[in-house]
Amino acid sequence: MIKKILPIVLLSSLLCFCQRNPAIIAELYALPKKLKEVSGIVFTTNSQLAWVLEDSGNANEIYGLNSEGKLKKTITIAKTQNIDWEDITKDSRENLYIGDFGNNDNIRKDLAIYKIDKDSLYNESVTPSYKISFAYPEQTQFPPKKTELFYDVEAFIEYQNNFYLFTKNRSKGFDGTTFLYKVPNKAGFHQAKLLGKFKAEGGYQNAAITSATISPDGKKVVLLSHSQIWIFDNFKSDNFFLGKVKRVQLNHYSQKEAICFKDNSTLLIADEKTKKIGGIVYELNLNSIN
Repeated sequence: MIKKILPIVLLSSLLCFCQRNPAIIAELYALPKKLKEVSGIVFTTNSQLAWVLEDSGNANEIYGLNSEGKLKKTITIAKTQNIDWEDITKDSRENLYIGDFGNNDNIRKDLAIYKIDKDSLYNESVTPSYKISFAYPEQTQFPPKKTELFYDVEAFIEYQNNFYLFTKNRSKGFDGTTFLYKVPNKAGFHQAKLLGKFKAEGGYQNAAITSATISPDGKKVVLLSHSQIWIFDNFKSDNFFLGKVKRVQLNHYSQKEAICFKDNSTLLIADEKTKKIGGIVYELNLNSIN
């Protein structure tokens, strides 16, 4: 069971919920019809493309989209399997990382992150530069009790040569809690380090964390759910939850699974296609939020 850690995190977070007015997200473009289950997005300035991937049951490929949503590049990630790819991020040099850590049933023992070198993004097939494997020391049962399903992840970022993973809580009696884990950006196997926890407001459909991103200047971290985002800034350490947090309602509900910064003030958000809803990339200008 997760131990109680840093209770001040919860207190400071609750005291700093200072934004409750809805923000307006604008439709930027429709995703290509073949991409129905986009689970991660990242923008690279070198290519001026938004790179997306899909989750379990889909190909081991990433896709580069231009500013109009046209599919400009498809890259097969060789020697990998898309067990459950749930997010994609980049480092400061614009190397890409694929998070194969979706774990709905909390039973996986093969959690992984793959590095894709930026110089290989011109190819049609790419072998990862290296693989990072990891486990959660707090998890001792596979699966845990239904009240302790803490170990699914759909959101991560890379920051100063470490990965930061934000868990998607699937526990019975969901209370909005997400845990922050740290994993070194280094080939091989690692034990993830638990840094802190944050309690998002809302029920499971509105407060379960589905993606994360960090601004290019490293000053803001944003978490996504189906209907809200949480913006963390003014953090003094890599426990981002100790910073100031602003909760922003998007005034729009869909199966949002992917978020990234395009620049320091612009977010791109993508949702999955479900029936006649979704399959869109949206834009949100943070300067428009009070």
